[in-house]
Amino acid sequence: MLDLEGLTVTPQEAELLQAPEVGGLILFSRNFEGPDQLKALMGRVRELRPDLLVAVDQEGGRVQRFRNGFTRLPPMSVLGRRWQQSPGAAIAQAHEIGWLLATELRQYDIDISFAPVLDLDWGNSSVIGDRAFGATAEAVTELAGAIMSGMHEAGMAATGKHFPGHGWVQADSHLELPVDERSFNEIEQHDLRPFDALIRRGLDGVMPAHVVYRQLCSAPAGFSTFWLQQVLRQRLHFDGVIFSDDLSMEGASMAGSFAQRCERALAAGCDMILVCNHPEGAREVLAHLQANHGSGSHRLARMRARPARIPDAERLSASRALAAELIKEA
Repeated sequence: MLDLEGLTVTPQEAELLQAPEVGGLILFSRNFEGPDQLKALMGRVRELRPDLLVAVDQEGGRVQRFRNGFTRLPPMSVLGRRWQQSPGAAIAQAHEIGWLLATELRQYDIDISFAPVLDLDWGNSSVIGDRAFGATAEAVTELAGAIMSGMHEAGMAATGKHFPGHGWVQADSHLELPVDERSFNEIEQHDLRPFDALIRRGLDGVMPAHVVYRQLCSAPAGFSTFWLQQVLRQRLHFDGVIFSDDLSMEGASMAGSFAQRCERALAAGCDMILVCNHPEGAREVLAHLQANHGSGSHRLARMRARPARIPDAERLSASRALAAELIKEA
């Protein structure tokens, strides 16, 4: 999965997108000007590759790439605060926010938003912070599960991140390599619980963290057969798609060149690798895949969204009003 430089697809990018080894495209704020431009962009992408898995980070709060013409979504911590007061109401509201998030994206033929965040808010991590639903596994499980069910209702697969939990560490893996010193038992009793519970409820995808859990493995989770094979696949019985986090992040640099990062992530068990904001790195990975790998993962087709439906206007209006109400509490 790679990205684009701007608001349109350049001839060079069109050539890249048509390579069979490219299975996905992720869009960022720089690729978005407004609804008409996004519709034209997606029309061109689908003309080139109807089967391409198109993604965006549209969690809400500070991580929302499309804004002009889209409903502003609240940070998930607001739902967490409401859950403390009235769990049942907060769960119903989370379902509607998940439905709204996915419904708006599906009108533009976007397949997935990389959501929900399943990290616990331990009060340590600035990069997670208010992106988390709360500090307890129960709150995160119930609210993220409701977001997921809303997304599913709208025809969109859900991706839980950042496995097995990014909330404990202080460092930002975009800028450095965080290290978590806790034991497996500590992580299992807290951070792993939302992943375990939502896998049982039908979680479609998982994105591992660029975090080293030093007592258990010297490699970050996304390059670790311990985390991806022994824990995620075998212990938690997850058979969905594993997406690497962006291989251009500083937390991935310990794995070597872009080709080496690609090889290590695939060997550890990732189904799809992301290379964003680094065109040279993306080309290096593509050349490596063309020289060394055959067909892609059989799991990836599961992430394609169902055909978009025209949403009920009354429900759409009510869910947008709810989002505006929640924003005021952020």
